[in-house]
Amino acid sequence: MATYAIPEVMTPAPVAANEVLLVASGDLRQSANEVCWPAQAGLENQLAEAFLAEGITLRRAHLVDPALKHGFIHSQRMGMQVFEQIHPDAPIVVAEAVWQYSAHVLAGLLSHRGPILTVANWSGQWPGLVGMLNLNGCLRKAGVSFTTLWSKDFSDPLFKRGLREWINKKSFVHDTSHVHEFDPAHVDEAERTLGMALASELISKKALLGVFDEGCMGMMNAIIEDSLMNPAGFYKERLSQSALYAAMREVTAQEVQQIRDWLDARGVHFETGTDEANDLTDAQILNQCRMYIAALRIADEFGCDAIGIQYQQGLKDLVPASDLAEGLFNNVDRPPAYSRDGRELYAGGPLPHFNEVDECAGVDAVVTNRVWTAMGLDPATTLHDVRWGEQYTADGFDEFVWLFQISGAVPASHLVGGYRGAVSKRQPPMYFRLGGGTLTGVCKPGEVVWSRVFVENGSLKVDLGRATAISLPEAETNRRWAEVTAQWPVMHVVLHGVDQNQFMARHPSNHVNVAYAPSAEKADRALTAKATIFHAMGLEVHLCGVEL
Repeated sequence: MATYAIPEVMTPAPVAANEVLLVASGDLRQSANEVCWPAQAGLENQLAEAFLAEGITLRRAHLVDPALKHGFIHSQRMGMQVFEQIHPDAPIVVAEAVWQYSAHVLAGLLSHRGPILTVANWSGQWPGLVGMLNLNGCLRKAGVSFTTLWSKDFSDPLFKRGLREWINKKSFVHDTSHVHEFDPAHVDEAERTLGMALASELISKKALLGVFDEGCMGMMNAIIEDSLMNPAGFYKERLSQSALYAAMREVTAQEVQQIRDWLDARGVHFETGTDEANDLTDAQILNQCRMYIAALRIADEFGCDAIGIQYQQGLKDLVPASDLAEGLFNNVDRPPAYSRDGRELYAGGPLPHFNEVDECAGVDAVVTNRVWTAMGLDPATTLHDVRWGEQYTADGFDEFVWLFQISGAVPASHLVGGYRGAVSKRQPPMYFRLGGGTLTGVCKPGEVVWSRVFVENGSLKVDLGRATAISLPEAETNRRWAEVTAQWPVMHVVLHGVDQNQFMARHPSNHVNVAYAPSAEKADRALTAKATIFHAMGLEVHLCGVEL
């Protein structure tokens, strides 16, 4: 009889009846983990007190590393090793005060049998809410059951009720009564005809997404499988960031300077210095202009309808941030760039870009581009992080105002003052070692359609809704800006028919797509046309806070 080396699989010891384990997923970048650790430690102390008030001890499943000066799970392998030591039936809390890479803990959570709770602190300081929403989106895509909660100080009634129910019943159900199934029969004929025609066009005139390396920062929810995307008329051209870097080297100094001169003439203010490690320098800006031209050339070469550049990881160790180029791509009015044989690339329109290669945002951007263009509207669109928000009360106004914030650049037409209202600041060194400028400012007031494409239960779905971007007093804007990342643009948003907790409970991502319309009526019509095309493409469509 043959003798084999049979592995001995050890089962970790069960946790005590009054004990819950805590894990904390972090960034891949040591600099970010070290800077953000004090906020995480504060969250964990508050959370432990909240559990203790319910008679439960919250115990870390992995130790703080004194040498690294933080206690985050900082790689996918480390996460796997941590979960090897956790009993599969143990109750687990994933607590986040920071941006985190969901891939670090996804493998362990996928095979975990015990109840899972995701928690974030309601703070704009480090994007813990953004990190939790991304993890929630990844878990939903993977079909993992979990409960999610959030709180400013873990003492409010909703959090305490939710925590108590999760401890006792292993789940807590939020109010999602704002979500309504879309019925195209309720759409006016003009918008229904447009949406149906555009969907039919996608079957013959298919859309091609240029994807410069998938899976940015562990965002598994941002990847759409080909088998789901293709029937809707979308296909991927898998491109390499290495090819982009090579193409940048072929752009001439004269071509690069022309882009910078165009931006200067339009009034963009670059906050520059001479310290490469901490300042935005002219050399960094020129390299970003170089990327702008190179990416347009590659997109043209492959016939892409939209592109997404990962940047983190890969290019971050080679060139300054991609954000300035990304903001320019999404704007109709942008610096002209030319092919090697002298053709203007994507003349007269944007080349939609999906930040952080979020393919869900890419599908949305192409659909928005086709609908808004057909309706004669400005097709400039972007995603934002759902960063944070607070109630604002003054002069008869009393609403919860969200702060949406993309991590770098918006199209200039979204900003107050356009290019003349835009400022380019150096990206934060802890995230962007080689610097590069943003395209920042305050987003203009106006009517907005928001949306999110996502994958759930093996199907492609989309949520859509209406919002109003508003102006806040300068002092209030500056106060809010100081609570988040000062180098990045802000959008003050009031959602229609959706309260703070409903949005958090339902939203399947850290990202949300936005596009402006010139009036409420136009926005409503654009929303229904967009919902119709998505429905005709085969997506499951829901309207949030809106009923037809």
